[in-house]
Amino acid sequence: MRTPHKLGAYVLGLAALFAAATGVGRIAGPAAAPPAHTDTHGAAAGHAEHPAGPAADLPGGLQVTEDGYRLQPLTTTLSTTAAPFVFRILGPDAHPVTAYTVSHDKELHLIVVRRDLTGFQHLHPQRQPDGTWTVPLAVAGAGQYRVFADFRPAGHDRGLTLGVDVPAPGDYRPQALPAAGRTAVVDGYTVTLDGDLTPGTASKLTLTVTRDGRPVTDLQPYLGAYGHLVALRDGDLAYLHVHPEGTPGDGTTTAGPRVTFLAEVPSAGAYRLFLDFQHDGVVRTAAFTAVAGPAHS
Repeated sequence: MRTPHKLGAYVLGLAALFAAATGVGRIAGPAAAPPAHTDTHGAAAGHAEHPAGPAADLPGGLQVTEDGYRLQPLTTTLSTTAAPFVFRILGPDAHPVTAYTVSHDKELHLIVVRRDLTGFQHLHPQRQPDGTWTVPLAVAGAGQYRVFADFRPAGHDRGLTLGVDVPAPGDYRPQALPAAGRTAVVDGYTVTLDGDLTPGTASKLTLTVTRDGRPVTDLQPYLGAYGHLVALRDGDLAYLHVHPEGTPGDGTTTAGPRVTFLAEVPSAGAYRLFLDFQHDGVVRTAAFTAVAGPAHS
């Protein structure tokens, strides 16, 4: 998984795509395949070992291809009824990638969210020997969904997050972004957020989990940590996945009620934060809207 890192600047073309996708109306798929990204020398990214110039600093998840790796969905529409979602990661040689570096107990993490930042899911597909990934997937309603693949190819020097839009046909009525708040309630748990996002610097965020007014001090490890935090920027859905300070069993990290993260966001504006945590054998997700203030000069 990616560690805290700087996301980068807005991409105007993607913001325009978002604006078009969030209008009320009918969504029908499949979506057109996105054009190949080009580097500053005009070469297709699939033929470049490392992107150069501004492309190298783009936030995670804004590109369908990076460092020659491409996210290729084989399922072209989503449904409110559970059905297999199938995809591949193609390597620089245009063949499916079959070797990955395990990160937080998995070779690949799949994040699915509607473009109005509802319907968040964190999934773990199964890989076939031929490099095809499959996971059962049902979405809550019609709309344009962003699918993120978070992974690290074997031998690659860093993790990658690739993203692609996949529609769920039907009558799409986007929801307004919830107001910024410090408290989220999920399944009887209350999660409180302390700390503020400041662009261009590592911001300390502490999330405290309570149940029936009592601190939860026996959080269970989930994918090698007591919590996983995904931040998505409102508008273009730029992606940041961070993990908490410390690890279970290191002798100093407690199993709650507080889980602390360091997150660096690229710009002022609204972000949706999704915290996954596990207790009593069940993984739950608490969601917040946070607004990043002006960057430090």
